Amino acid sequence: MEKIFTTQLIGRLQKIDQQELDIEDGARLLAQAIVGEGSIYIYAEEELEGIYLQAKYGRDPFPKVEQLTEENLPSLSTADRVLIVTKNAQSEKVLKLAQALHEMQVGFMVIGVKDPKQENPIEDIAQAFVDLNLDKGLVPTMTGERKGFPYLLATLYVYHHMKLIIDDMVEDYE
Repeated sequence: MEKIFTTQLIGRLQKIDQQELDIEDGARLLAQAIVGEGSIYIYAEEELEGIYLQAKYGRDPFPKVEQLTEENLPSLSTADRVLIVTKNAQSEKVLKLAQALHEMQVGFMVIGVKDPKQENPIEDIAQAFVDLNLDKGLVPTMTGERKGFPYLLATLYVYHHMKLIIDDMVEDYE
């Protein structure tokens, strides 16, 4: 079972790598806040809040990063950038947040999971969208279900990829 998990995980990470242009677009968007007068705000649901902790307190943190809350949302400016991290990019809550950011003209990107069988309206208004390709579990069980949803691991993979790109961009800018 562990071998299946590892093989499937590597396959998902390779699918993420195929979205290199979207990852670069997202990194470019977030870098704008770093070199400009804005901040990076992170909205992450449930266990995915680990991405905020990594970005704020990790060994490779984002500069000028804050957690996006209902309280600070109205004070965002067009110089700020938002990273939305979600397990369901089609959820009503995420779509409502994305629409609010769009109306405020605040640039944002999304790292999340989309249902391949449904339309994903957030892709039309986000400056970048990276699909984690985790719409089903990685490991089949004896009952036919699937388990193993490494959402945070896949999100951290995207974070570190973007962080390397952002560091290069900021270094070139300075």
